[in-house]
Amino acid sequence: MLDHVTDLTPITALGATAARAESFGALTVTENAGLGLASLALRKGQSAPQPFGLPLPGVGTAVSMGDYAAFWTGRDQWMVEATGKAEVNFAAMLKSEAPECSLTEQTDGFTAFEIASSQGAAPIEALMRKLVNIDPKAFGPGQATRTGLEHMTVFLIRRADDRLAVIGMRTLAGSLWHALAVAARRLED
Repeated sequence: MLDHVTDLTPITALGATAARAESFGALTVTENAGLGLASLALRKGQSAPQPFGLPLPGVGTAVSMGDYAAFWTGRDQWMVEATGKAEVNFAAMLKSEAPECSLTEQTDGFTAFEIASSQGAAPIEALMRKLVNIDPKAFGPGQATRTGLEHMTVFLIRRADDRLAVIGMRTLAGSLWHALAVAARRLED
């Protein structure tokens, strides 16, 4: 019989007990360890619900309302976000709001990094030019897309002129952090 219990302290995608944040000049990159994620897909012939009062966005866009947000991922498919819901079964919460939809918990499959600028849009746009093949002037607030970033596939969400979210596979969290930090650091020079 075992007389000890294994330490089951939760860790973030970057392997720490607290979310990582680092500033690079005007930019701050923060691991959003509390973000709950679930994918939502309509079934044949179904109309789009409004989970938590949130109207689901159209092609290439994102919406937010309070602690909830959603971005389009494909025809009749979205990723729904919930601030502070990483430690609960967010898909079950979403299922109560959209019982006829197909839902899958995604929180543990992805990691999110929030990038904020203290000097408006210019630093965010400069970072985007270093990282992705997307015209930052044409990718304004409320837009979302799936794209390549180095060797990884990520979702980009332009939350505001001065804020960008990057969501990628949790297994690549270290590589994604490294890519973001290196690019942000180069902008300081």
